[in-house]
Order: sequence, then structure tokens, then C-alpha cells
Amino acid sequence: MKQIPRHQKIVDLVIKQGYVSTEELVERFDVSPQTIRRDLNELADNNKIRRYHGGATIPLSSENTSYSTRKTLNFNEKDLIAEQLVKNIPNGASLFIDIGTTPESIARALNKNHKQLRVVTNNVNVATILLANPEIKVILAGGEVRTRDGGIVGEATLDFVKQFSLDFGILGISGIGLDGSLLDFDYNEVRVKQAIIDNSRSIFLAIDHSKFGRNAMVKLGNISQAHMVFTNQKPPEEILNILNDLSIPLEVIDPS
Repeated sequence: MKQIPRHQKIVDLVIKQGYVSTEELVERFDVSPQTIRRDLNELADNNKIRRYHGGATIPLSSENTSYSTRKTLNFNEKDLIAEQLVKNIPNGASLFIDIGTTPESIARALNKNHKQLRVVTNNVNVATILLANPEIKVILAGGEVRTRDGGIVGEATLDFVKQFSLDFGILGISGIGLDGSLLDFDYNEVRVKQAIIDNSRSIFLAIDHSKFGRNAMVKLGNISQAHMVFTNQKPPEEILNILNDLSIPLEVIDPS
């Protein structure tokens, strides 16, 4: 069995059982213990599972990976997703850009060739990326700045976002459940994301493959609220079925 399908089957098994041992996985997939340990380490690095000596369990829904780690995870994939997404943003558009490392990749991609954009953001890093570009007008939300990632959240941020009605909302998502739930770790951040959804005419989700099936504590909505989804690998069948049933366009960007 190829590595990627095996990884997804391991994640599915962990979700179903809550815990699986290394020995069980070796027997089930007929591979060496070294191969399974390598699989588990890679999945743990992507926060798809939680690694234990002798096996794996589901990741905690209350803990997100640190910002510095997230910046390096699937870096090339995020840039490829961003390059494809911005092809669907016309010059002269207005858009929200949310908190997260993938939205920051999208800001860098927009910075290259787009003209006459108006960007509203609650992400200090996005504002910094776009600051020197005379073709992009940046409106930065007020509120409490989180030192760990440059995100701006709180009641003032929420009130600020509600003043706008923009063409596009670009969201960063921590996880997508197999039922299509959009999940995150911070309640205050989720409220701002919900306001972005409510005040955007089109919602674009840009998500690398590690977000599918990932657990997080707070539900902010459902993938059915998206108007386009961009990713680097085919989603699990459950999510594909939701997108197909609702005729939501899916762009799978092949890294090759």
C-alpha cells in the first residue's frame, strides 16, 4: 500500500478506535515496525494523531500546533494552493483575509500581480506583507493583538468586521471534520470567522491536506458555506460527497 493512502487509513482507524498500537498497524498493513513508526511520526508532526510509545491516539481538541511550527508545515503546498486561489480573485476586488499561515501565503501571492485590491484583515502579518504595495489598500482591524501569531481578536474586531460587505472572504481553518464541520481552537477567533462568512459574498477555503479529519474544540460552521475549496490532495470520501452534493467547486492542486 502506498504511503498516503496508508496514512489516511491509519488516521481513520485512530479516530474509530481512539487508540491503536504499533503492533496492530504492522499486522494490518503488512509493513515493518520501522515503516509504521515513521508513518506515526509524520502524522503526529501534522497533528493528525497524537504519538504515544507503542502506538497512537487522537490529538487533543484543545491544543493547536504552535505558530512557528505551522509556518514550516506543508510550506510549499500552502504556496501552491495560494497561487491557484488568487487566480480566482479579479483586479479591483474587495476581500477579507483571515488569521493563519495559509492566508499569509495567499497575501504573498496577491502581492505579485494584482491591482486595485481592498483588503480588510485581522492579521498583522498579512498587513505587513501587503503594506508596501501601492496597488493594495489595507484596512487593519482593531482589537487585541495575539503575540503568538499576530492575530487580532475580541469584541472590537467583531464589531469592525460587521461594518463591511466584501466580495470575498478567505478563511484559515484549523480542521475539517468528516461531517464537514469547520473547526478551530479559539472561541473569540471563531466569532470573527463567522462574521467574515456572514459579510462576504463568496467564501474561499484554502486548506492543505493535514486539515481534513483534524480535531479542534470549537465549531464555526460547515464546509457547505464555502463557494470554492482549494487543497493539495483529494479530500476523504465523506467530504467529497458533501462538496459533490452541493456542487461546490473543488480545486486539487497537484504539486508536480
